[in-house]
Amino acid sequence: MDTLVLTNKQGKDVTTSLIIAEVFEKDHDKVCRDIRNLSCSQEFRAANFGDSSYISSQGKQLPMYEMTKDGFSFLVMGYTGPRAGEFKERFINEFNKREALLKNNDYIIGRAMSILHDRTKILEQQVWQKDEQIQIQEEVIKQAAPKVEYYDEVLQSETRITINVIAKELGMSAVSLNKILHDKGIIYNSSGTWVLYAKYQDMGYTDTNTFNYTDTLGRKCSRVHTYWTEKGRKFIHDIIKKCRNRA
Repeated sequence: MDTLVLTNKQGKDVTTSLIIAEVFEKDHDKVCRDIRNLSCSQEFRAANFGDSSYISSQGKQLPMYEMTKDGFSFLVMGYTGPRAGEFKERFINEFNKREALLKNNDYIIGRAMSILHDRTKILEQQVWQKDEQIQIQEEVIKQAAPKVEYYDEVLQSETRITINVIAKELGMSAVSLNKILHDKGIIYNSSGTWVLYAKYQDMGYTDTNTFNYTDTLGRKCSRVHTYWTEKGRKFIHDIIKKCRNRA
């Protein structure tokens, strides 16, 4: 294997358990087991070993370890065999060569530019994905807007609604709303109660309820109160929207 040391995503020079298994002709699972069983401090382990993964020849994502020069040295110090010493030297020489390059200004600049290029590509991909998500969300909202607006303003309420509630939804007082409806020839005041003109009476816009009460003189009285139906509520919303669109 030619590549013994590589640069990870954080820009650090590392080797991997997979490379070590191949070079030292060991089973990768056993190399990983050796790493897990190392008698080192948690601080040393955290600083010199990291979890990573690779894609197997079967296309599966499998775990492996990355390690620094110190982590490598600690792991393989007990490895023996006819060529173990040669392999150790090759790894250490490669780490040392890369450390020496870090003192070369041209190499530092080139490496920095390479890292910057890779990070820029990642950021561009993330921005593109976010833009695509935003476009999809905007399209969904655009398609759903009429339905959402109808449910929010009209359907999500009780069957019989007072003019005060509708006026509040439209950001005005009941007095102002009644005046607009009166000016439009929709309602008129009859003995203190707003009722529909004949033109609109049979359209299902309103419902009435009679209240019985006793006045201050002890007399039994009654009063009719007008409520708006869901259909009437939508009718009023449409009227006000048209007025505001013309303004």
